Amino acid sequence: MRIAGRVQGVGFRYSVQQRARSLGIAGWVRNEPDGSVTAVFEGPADRVESLVDWCRQGPRGAGVAHVEVELEEPTGADGFAVC
Repeated sequence: MRIAGRVQGVGFRYSVQQRARSLGIAGWVRNEPDGSVTAVFEGPADRVESLVDWCRQGPRGAGVAHVEVELEEPTGADGFAVC
């Protein structure tokens, strides 16, 4: 997924990582040069949907303006990384 708005410099990536780990979701999250954040989540559908929904608001201080979600085939990711 790609999250645009005020999502860099507000702890967005580390908040996503904490939430993903608490839900047992694998994947990664990274800042993009254009100021957006890109993330890949892999795990049970209901838990992934919960994390995607959370990303639509983000942590305190974030201002999410736009979210794009694209479904992909699982790759067997293990753990969750901040890139």
